[in-house]
Amino acid sequence: MAHGSTNIKEHAHELIDRMAPGQIAAVVGLLEIMLDPVARSVANAPLEDEPISEEENRAVAASKAWLKDHEPIPHEEVLAEFGLTSEDFERMGRTPLEPHGKGQ
Repeated sequence: MAHGSTNIKEHAHELIDRMAPGQIAAVVGLLEIMLDPVARSVANAPLEDEPISEEENRAVAASKAWLKDHEPIPHEEVLAEFGLTSEDFERMGRTPLEPHGKGQ
């Protein structure tokens, strides 16, 4: 796309000036991700970097066969079996664990 004497950054500014606030927020989020080296590494990482074993293939096949005759078990129900809520699970994901053996 030719823009005459307008350089690409100026063209980007012009396009942003024409966007609705929600569109601008989406573009800003995209730019932040593009400039974040960790996010870029994750986005460019291979989908699977380890070979899948026969045991893992059998486990996946067994789970698919089980689902043919059973309803999936909701995540909340599994958590409840351990006495946890979704909120507990989310909090655990944000809280680092203490090294093994400490705090006991």
